[in-house]
Amino acid sequence: MSETDAQPPAPKTGWLEPGPANIQVIYVLYLLGFVIGISALVGIVMAYLNRGQSAEWLETHYTWAIRTFWIGVLYAVISTVLMVVGIGFLLMLLVAVWLVVRVVIGLQRVSRNEPISNPLSWVL
Repeated sequence: MSETDAQPPAPKTGWLEPGPANIQVIYVLYLLGFVIGISALVGIVMAYLNRGQSAEWLETHYTWAIRTFWIGVLYAVISTVLMVVGIGFLLMLLVAVWLVVRVVIGLQRVSRNEPISNPLSWVL
């Protein structure tokens, strides 16, 4: 085979470059945030850095991931304030479940190469 018949190299799809692998890493970092708090911050930074640089269906995942982080922070702050009256402990548990469900939905959709149907949702 001659040099002219060689196929061009496949584009890189590393986990730091915008793409499905990057989205999966961001979602896993969010889950690791329950154990290693700083990992969620790394995930949000990665989401902001790679947003706007990939296919449209992947952009829905970046929007979903960014909103999951910030809405989760808002819900956690509200839960923390409500801990004074006791209901905040239950709400904090619900926030954790909500976050895990959103991350699992995102992981399932990205593994099937599907967009998030409503990335601007506050719930699921």
